[in-house]
Amino acid sequence: MTYLGDAFVERVGEFIALRRDIHHHPELAFEEHRTSDLVAAKLESWGYAVHRGLGGTGVVGTLQRGNSSSKGGRSLGIRADMDALPIQEATGLAWASSKPGLMHACGHDGHTAMLLAAAKAIAQDTSFDGTLNLIFQPAEEGGGGAVRMMDDGLFDQHPCDAVFAMHNMPGAPAGHFVFRDGAAMASSDYATIRVHGTGGHGAMPHRAADPLVAAAAIVMALQTIVSRNVDPLHTAVVTVGALHAGQANNVIPALATLELSVRALDPQVRLLLEQRIKALVAAQAISFGVTAEIDWRKGYCVLVNSPRETDLARQVALKLVGPERVTLHGPPLTGSEDFAFMLEKLPGSYLLIGNGDGDSAGACMVHNPGYDFNDDNIATGAAYWVALVKEFLAG
Repeated sequence: MTYLGDAFVERVGEFIALRRDIHHHPELAFEEHRTSDLVAAKLESWGYAVHRGLGGTGVVGTLQRGNSSSKGGRSLGIRADMDALPIQEATGLAWASSKPGLMHACGHDGHTAMLLAAAKAIAQDTSFDGTLNLIFQPAEEGGGGAVRMMDDGLFDQHPCDAVFAMHNMPGAPAGHFVFRDGAAMASSDYATIRVHGTGGHGAMPHRAADPLVAAAAIVMALQTIVSRNVDPLHTAVVTVGALHAGQANNVIPALATLELSVRALDPQVRLLLEQRIKALVAAQAISFGVTAEIDWRKGYCVLVNSPRETDLARQVALKLVGPERVTLHGPPLTGSEDFAFMLEKLPGSYLLIGNGDGDSAGACMVHNPGYDFNDDNIATGAAYWVALVKEFLAG
């Protein structure tokens, strides 16, 4: 394939500037008004039919080509996320965030720029046959923007035979593609545990019911769930990220609060974790003479890539960049991604593109104040989307 020739690389220069502009003006979940205005204007100028308002600030650009597009032919969806994170940027770059306490720390600015660069190239191509839906999604970072868009009729109004998405991955060489069949990213659930006891004087603990001691025991007992209840061949994570109780060294508090993050790569393991956590917390509370309540909040589901679509995506990368820059079946990740909800509804695949490794700037992990998207990936990622469109909607 010729999509990564010098001419294509030169054509994406405007999208490096666009990426940096988006980075300089980050917007939180469901507040991506400027970004969605920019995306919509670009798509309209290239001839896409633009649909706005799905999920609030979501944008869908639709392009039809050939004879089959109006006769029930194949349709493809490609998704990019647009939202930023509530993190104070520390890169010192010229295009660093202009908004205190807010930055593009996960590369969604780059994902948007890659798909826009591909959109412009695809708009000039008449060789494919079918319908292309470019989905620019708000609120991936915990806001459930994918669900909001689908609830607003995304796939009813823009049917797709399959849907794909790409995320950058620090730690992998820039431009290196990673694929995985089946479960690729974990579910994420959250729990707040409130342990209620009877406060009292630290010098007379026998006249109190100490929720802090009970909470400490709960923290330790929770560690046995993964080690003793989950099949060792499966993946599970139970993290207690916060424990709050008391303010003085001689006062037994009346309340202790724990915050949990719970993850799994299998729906049955996900259910097991919820059951065991609730049962264990209740039993520990009784044993210490206190009470406990759990606020359980379901988050993102397990992201499962369908084999057929993943193999197609893999073959496109092999042709584009060669086998030395492709990992055919990478390890699963315990991070979560709301593209999983789209993959519950439609077949498709979520792939990774390396952001940089070793001592390179691109190796800085996402959700870090020092992170920045690797602009070299805009040409590679855009070329990949162009190649996938031509392969999936071959004329």
